Amino acid sequence: MSKHIDVLLLLALPASGKSEARRYLASLSPEQCQEQFGIGHTVQLDDFPYVHIMRRITDELTDRGHTGMFFLSPALPFRNPVDWLTLIELLNEDYDDLVAGNKPAPESAALWLFDRIDAARVRAGGEAIINTLDEDLRKEIAGPIEAEAQTLLKDKIAEVPDSMEGKTVVVEFARGGADGSPLPLVHPFGYKASLAQLSEKMLAKASILYIWVEPEESRRKNAARTDPNDPGSILHHGVPLAVMYGDYGVCDMGYQLEQSEKANTVQVEKGDNKFFLPLGRFDNRVDRTSFIRHNKDQWSDEDVKALQAGMREAFDQLADGSDG
Repeated sequence: MSKHIDVLLLLALPASGKSEARRYLASLSPEQCQEQFGIGHTVQLDDFPYVHIMRRITDELTDRGHTGMFFLSPALPFRNPVDWLTLIELLNEDYDDLVAGNKPAPESAALWLFDRIDAARVRAGGEAIINTLDEDLRKEIAGPIEAEAQTLLKDKIAEVPDSMEGKTVVVEFARGGADGSPLPLVHPFGYKASLAQLSEKMLAKASILYIWVEPEESRRKNAARTDPNDPGSILHHGVPLAVMYGDYGVCDMGYQLEQSEKANTVQVEKGDNKFFLPLGRFDNRVDRTSFIRHNKDQWSDEDVKALQAGMREAFDQLADGSDG
């Protein structure tokens, strides 16, 4: 590809290897990114840190005898599935901040996040709920969350480059539906709804790198990676088993690919517009990514070569979709 990909949507079931692939791409030089995969040097967005903050809000409320706001318990899925789209609206905002070079500096990172989540929820078609709390309670639960909110803010700011020239924005998220669900999945579950919630600014520039594993393998790898002492970690967090079956028991990406009017693309309809996102599928059903969770000096040449081969195959498919 003569021109690099501007926005790369990194999509898959949980624990499929998305974060590991992202870490690998971030380890490459700009020249390696372009030569090997036709992408620019990466800046990265992910919706998981927001899920973690939503769970922390819920935990702090339930510890004080209140009903969980976003989740009924730490082991269960979202109370209201509109929050799958809330997460996309937060990513839209992060993308806009990247492009504009915005580096927020709120007095309280937790209260700033509370306001952002409420505003994103409204844009997603839901209602603001954090601001319905008594002001004293709102500030009370912000205290224990502040350190983690500061980490999220620091990581967000660290991704904002001096210039977007030559950069590829990698956007990671996972979607699916309940085990046994028929296709198409009902709104707002699955990729159809979340992709259509992305801003037109992103959709106009986006390609998809899809990491393929079966739900059974996703559950196995999720259990293997889980570190209960590091629940906010991108690489080591665990998804509760009820969520793995209730939200990720079925993946609809293959279905979306089959329904597209153009080969090797996923069709996204937003308002009166149609976007055709080229898709490359990285086959990770035989694990080629878990080694990335180790320190880089422990990566073997054999493992790196196997990962590179799979990634090159997927990016070649992306090129075919772009040309279609």
